Amino acid sequence: MADAADARHPNLPHLEPAPTGHPAYTETLPCTPDAAPAARRLIRQALGAWAFDVLADDACLVAGEMVANACRHTRSPVIRVSVTRLDGPGVEIAVTDRSRVLPARKPAAPEALDGRGLLLVDAVAARWGADPERWGKRVWAEVRAA
Repeated sequence: MADAADARHPNLPHLEPAPTGHPAYTETLPCTPDAAPAARRLIRQALGAWAFDVLADDACLVAGEMVANACRHTRSPVIRVSVTRLDGPGVEIAVTDRSRVLPARKPAAPEALDGRGLLLVDAVAARWGADPERWGKRVWAEVRAA
């Protein structure tokens, strides 16, 4: 019989060590608009566990924009959202999808209701980028304490 401390709650993300040795939370989500609130919950849980609550608003904004971009501009059935603790007071937020098309900032018309997601990511994140993979891409952003 499994120890109660080892039992995993199905609605909570699983804490996994990242390849670099830094702790990370990850979750695979359907590539739908409902993924953004789930990604923000994941981010808040991770930041709470690491006592980085001060980063929560900025990290959730970045995650929400990156998830929205993946859902709007790819045909991926699922996305992978991760938050990894960095050295010092910071985290890396990443969204992985199966599209090979890299994100690009485009100017939005003043009256447009959307099209500013990457501008927001650029303004809030310490740095961000996209890494092409054979099977898709990984878009990432670092959020650090001021």
